[in-house]
Amino acid sequence: MKAVVFNRYGGNEVIEVKDILLPRPEPREVLVKVHAASINPLDWKVRSGMMRIFTGRGFPKVLGSECAGEVAETGSRSTRFRKGDPVVVVAGIRRLGAFAEYVCASDHRVFPLTGGLSPEQAACIPIAGLTALQGLRTHGRIAALQKVLVIGASGGVGHFAVQIAKVLGAHVTGVCSGRNLDFVRGLGADRVVDYSREDVTKSGERFDLVFDTVSANSFLRCAKILTAHGRYVNTLPNLTLVSQFITSILPGKKARSMWFRPDASDAAWLMDQAAKGSVRISVDRVYPLDQVRDALAYSESGRVRGKVVLKAFPPPA
Repeated sequence: MKAVVFNRYGGNEVIEVKDILLPRPEPREVLVKVHAASINPLDWKVRSGMMRIFTGRGFPKVLGSECAGEVAETGSRSTRFRKGDPVVVVAGIRRLGAFAEYVCASDHRVFPLTGGLSPEQAACIPIAGLTALQGLRTHGRIAALQKVLVIGASGGVGHFAVQIAKVLGAHVTGVCSGRNLDFVRGLGADRVVDYSREDVTKSGERFDLVFDTVSANSFLRCAKILTAHGRYVNTLPNLTLVSQFITSILPGKKARSMWFRPDASDAAWLMDQAAKGSVRISVDRVYPLDQVRDALAYSESGRVRGKVVLKAFPPPA
């Protein structure tokens, strides 16, 4: 099968599309024929070696952390799916492997694809969608009528977060570049801030929840714009972990550094919202597999509106 492989950490020059052996599912795994795979910042961070504490030193590796497709085979003890079932897959940072014609994953990381979504749309949900939903609801404890600030509102996680926050009844302010102001307004944001013209941390406005989807700020910078019991949530383990520990034992404002968890009910909720049109999945560009270097470079450019998808696999019949 064709797969995006790399044998050392580095830039895009280290990856290549080549033929490798078809993986075989373990007893509690599912083999999925991939129809579309979504690119996340996680993928080029893995490629560069920034995540080697999780991915280790063993090579070769097949890149890719989320995809959509159909079940090709199930392990002997996996009973949740049948051959041909449409699914979405969280390959995971340790296992990887989604940028390939087939991927194996533990069956608890495979969810039914519902709501009539295309493979390109569905492939965007497992990581970006779940991160947005769980960041707002589980870690941010969002509530109706709260004032929510989404930093990085035009990106993969951010564009989900703006819409999910609106579905949950919040008043949403989105922070993005000037070129993306209209895009974020179109997602439903009540107010949009161009970060090149206004530093929202100096605005004097107060928010119940600051969701920093690109980890561009810190709890210390954002604490002054939080309400008395407001929460700051970011998506990258960094010095926020120190603030998280300190604020966990003190009353008042809280800091949380999060990582999503695979959850079938959360994925189903997102697919239902997308099917109803309450959440629009924005696919900025679609690249064929042999242009994966260009796709990763575009993802790294910081100019993506929504998601970048690899459509490099035989389409469903």
